[in-house]
Amino acid sequence: MILNLFKGFGYIFKGLGMIKKPGLRRFVIIPLAINIILFSVATYFLFSLFGSWMNSLLNSFPDWLDWLSWILWPLFAFMIFFTIFYSFTLVANIIAAPFNSILAEKTEAMIKGQSLSDTPSFPAWQTVRKTLSSEMAKLFYILKWSVIILIISFIPVINLVAPVLWLVFGAWMLAMEYMDYPMGNHGHYFKEINKQVAADKSLSLGFGFGVFMFTSIPLLNFLAMPAAVTGATALWVRRESQPHG
Repeated sequence: MILNLFKGFGYIFKGLGMIKKPGLRRFVIIPLAINIILFSVATYFLFSLFGSWMNSLLNSFPDWLDWLSWILWPLFAFMIFFTIFYSFTLVANIIAAPFNSILAEKTEAMIKGQSLSDTPSFPAWQTVRKTLSSEMAKLFYILKWSVIILIISFIPVINLVAPVLWLVFGAWMLAMEYMDYPMGNHGHYFKEINKQVAADKSLSLGFGFGVFMFTSIPLLNFLAMPAAVTGATALWVRRESQPHG
């Protein structure tokens, strides 16, 4: 399990290396531009509103719970950080979905040794229809589990595990988010993607943690989306070639 976590984590770095290759660069430009714009806005919101949001959340608790502030502060800080950056990640992926699908398609062709110019790009309308349908299914899945973890976050004692649950859930969703692109190009939808990710939980979580780390680091987060798309595609090709590995 631990070995697979590290293997999965390494795929984000594999993706980072691939987006530098001349054949893929032109397909990275639009997803990269979208990510830069949206994460710049997310960072602005986080730094400008973080203090007031924290004060509002902490002040909403009665005075007799002041002794819990040492637990609540990091819990709320993580919740705010997770909500802001994961929300902007979802928005960025919805906007860039057609371009990410094409990037995944070209990445798969490169890995398999095919000519990028010979691989047909899916028509825009078809790509949008497939990816947006899958995105909506994921959105309902996210809302369901977010509500459950949010409830846990406010239950005394049990809420101590809430930051870990948010982190694991975030990594899981990021793995599914980016596996959607290579799998979507082969006609697979959310339920199938979820099953594929669950088939090797440690490998998927390792990849998700890697994407989460990239998303969390300023400047590096600009490259997170294209690197995650190419990394997820490399992971998908590996799974397809070794289905029982």
